[in-house]
Amino acid sequence: MNNKRPINLNLFAFRFPVTSISSILHRVTGVLLFVAIPVVLCVLQMSLTSDGFAEVKSYFANDLIKLAIWLVLSSVAYHIIAGVRHLLMDAGIGETLEGGRFGSYAVIVLGVISAVLLGVYIW
Repeated sequence: MNNKRPINLNLFAFRFPVTSISSILHRVTGVLLFVAIPVVLCVLQMSLTSDGFAEVKSYFANDLIKLAIWLVLSSVAYHIIAGVRHLLMDAGIGETLEGGRFGSYAVIVLGVISAVLLGVYIW
């Protein structure tokens, strides 16, 4: 038996295609949103009282909180953009190899643009 398989597979040595990078980012943002939902709902519930609203508003002065908000909102934006791409592919648009590559590039570029715009808005 020829056993020349790699023992330690280094994933950083591979060059992934843009379609897989887009897909992995879509999954990562989905997991991040799943984890962030309870925190966002807790903050929303706290803000619904008059004293809690002032307290939540005071939290937003912290740069670390602003970074967390930016991360969650950027994840929402990217996840929505990638989800629309998947809906278009379900409708038969962009199913070819070139269409998939173009769609992946478009999702990543639009995600970066939306993250930058959200960062400018938050700060």
